[in-house]
Amino acid sequence: MRVAVAQTSPGIDADVNFATIRRYTAEAASRGARLVVFPEEAALLADDEIKPRFPEILRDVWPRFEKLLAELAREHGVTIIAAGYEPNDAALPYNTILAFDPEGREIARYHKMHTYDAFAYRESAYVTRGSELPPIIEVEGLRVGIANCYDVRFPELFRSMADRGVDVISLSAAWVSGKGKEEHWEVLTKARAIENVSWFLASGTVGPDSVGLSRVIDPLGVVVATADAHDEGLVIADIDDGRTRGAREMLPALENRRIELDYSVQ
Repeated sequence: MRVAVAQTSPGIDADVNFATIRRYTAEAASRGARLVVFPEEAALLADDEIKPRFPEILRDVWPRFEKLLAELAREHGVTIIAAGYEPNDAALPYNTILAFDPEGREIARYHKMHTYDAFAYRESAYVTRGSELPPIIEVEGLRVGIANCYDVRFPELFRSMADRGVDVISLSAAWVSGKGKEEHWEVLTKARAIENVSWFLASGTVGPDSVGLSRVIDPLGVVVATADAHDEGLVIADIDDGRTRGAREMLPALENRRIELDYSVQ
């Protein structure tokens, strides 16, 4: 299965962001991709200027974002994974990843579990944490798990996906730049692929405050395709199920485990 990982630079103008999503979805489909992954904040950047106006802004932006993804998935016959801020009448909005199948049907909705409360930043000040494990969807016969940015620092979340039979992990991120942050991104994305012997698709934003470096990593941790730290674009790669089987025969780490985890969320 051919996949396309988009690296974009979302801003505070949703219409411009939507145009970017349209352009890259069309390009990905034209290049044979069956799955297109967009980064965190693909719909709208959580800029300090607009966070106080989220309740008003998201009532307009979010329904149009849902409609856009459904229409693009159906028009191009692809599965789309993309993230935005979803209104929550009871509290602060969710940081949500949506997935739509080639028929334009919603097949997954994930509310980010781990808000980015680290490195002197507090995402929980403007986002409600999710309380359910990330979903796994089926695309072209492969099981694809969905995760969001800061989630990558919590290996037990990804091990729960492995226990549910995941073949490919999709991470939508807006990885904030800073001292050592590129190195963390490099190590953590590879580690999540290696320890779960699964393909890893990392879609990141690019810009003054984020590291970019979107990538596709194979089940043995080899980066088979990557973007730079500066430019928008698509990372295209072919997911080879035979390569997955071969990696798991060579490295049966999942079978060799001796510790069971309880993934129930209270």
